[in-house]
Amino acid sequence: MTEFRFVYITTKDREEARRIGRLLVESRLAACVNVIDGMESIYHWRGEICEDSEAVLIAKTRAALLPDLIDRVKTEHSYDCPCIVALSITAAHQPYLNWLQKETAG
Repeated sequence: MTEFRFVYITTKDREEARRIGRLLVESRLAACVNVIDGMESIYHWRGEICEDSEAVLIAKTRAALLPDLIDRVKTEHSYDCPCIVALSITAAHQPYLNWLQKETAG
């Protein structure tokens, strides 16, 4: 049985999220991505507390493609240490999973 992942990625802005998202879909590393603009982040970085506006990129993919997806995001991302977190999809609408499988089979 194929395993699927929901991948949460933060980016510096909407443009970066759209650019990376398009590359992931074009290369069939993700079947679909969502871009959510206007997220506010508060985090520690290099000994300071930082606050920034960011955009979220959510990619849906097969577990087998995750290492390549992570490598591609790291290559294309502007951050030194991008947030790339994958969550297992434990339940979903089966026709959607069938579509996800088909669109990442390239």
